[in-house]
Amino acid sequence: MTVFAWGLVGPGRIAHKFAEAVQRTPGMHLARVQGRDAGRAEAFARRWAVDGRPAPQSGIDLAALLADPAIDAVYIATPHAQHAEAIEAALHAGKPVLCEKPLVATAVQAERVVALARKRGVFLMEALWSRFLPLYAAMRGWFGEGGLGAVCAVQASFAYPTRFDPADRQWDPTAAGGALLDLGIYPLALTRWALEPAPGACPAVTRSVVTGTLAPSGVDQRVHATLWFEGGAVAQFVSALDHMGDNSLRILGEQGAITVDQPFWGATRARLSRLGQPDAELVCPFEVNGFEYQVREAARCVQAGLRECPGMPLAESLALAHWLDDARRAVGVRYPFD
Repeated sequence: MTVFAWGLVGPGRIAHKFAEAVQRTPGMHLARVQGRDAGRAEAFARRWAVDGRPAPQSGIDLAALLADPAIDAVYIATPHAQHAEAIEAALHAGKPVLCEKPLVATAVQAERVVALARKRGVFLMEALWSRFLPLYAAMRGWFGEGGLGAVCAVQASFAYPTRFDPADRQWDPTAAGGALLDLGIYPLALTRWALEPAPGACPAVTRSVVTGTLAPSGVDQRVHATLWFEGGAVAQFVSALDHMGDNSLRILGEQGAITVDQPFWGATRARLSRLGQPDAELVCPFEVNGFEYQVREAARCVQAGLRECPGMPLAESLALAHWLDDARRAVGVRYPFD
């Protein structure tokens, strides 16, 4: 018998990974799917019907989903520009929220939804799935003396060639498109993970140099960044929609270096190299597709009565939102709703 029921808002591409993780995780099920297109929402619900679990219902009415007392939490996977509206509706309805990254499109929106969640006392969590992968938990054992030592630098790329299409949400400023929010959030989030002594406690950025190239539609098609942090650590990354990257992550310490295999944001393998010693390797395969870990953690938090996730606190989401805002403005990207 399943005991935790999810509602899903926005049955797009990434939502399939969420639905698979939910429907293959014991103790939970996908109860309702809401989308702007009734046929698409119904097809999604049919695709993820599983024997032995209640069949997902579908519809176009968000209010109906949020009014359903059987729904324990809502996962939001709409385009970035629509996140804030859906989050606010769910919070006002008292429904706990797991929202796809980025939490919202701008820092102003982030401050608003976080303030609302805290005022209403309703759980809100940004779905940065990488932070909950078993590989990253296992890599923590490599940090500190005898392994990596103090972290001095982080290097990452998340880039792949995509054909320019002004009608596609990735290239559309009204949908908060661009490489930074779609891709650049991952190297930034995992740089913070590498530098923080506790979630949400990353050293402050003291200086940054951000450059980029704009697409004809005005969104960022490529962004390069170098960041200096309190304590002396430096991070460098590139996010791009116009070329291929190696899509790996390197964490360089005083005593060793960690290489996280591509794709680092969904990795299952990493290697620690130290001078004069054989390499150490970690291999941590997924049970389903990698989304199951954040899904389980969100459900655990909700069932425990928590208002934030300890592993992805709202302070972390606010820090990410402000840095992403500063970076996209530095390269000249302005959204119509700024």
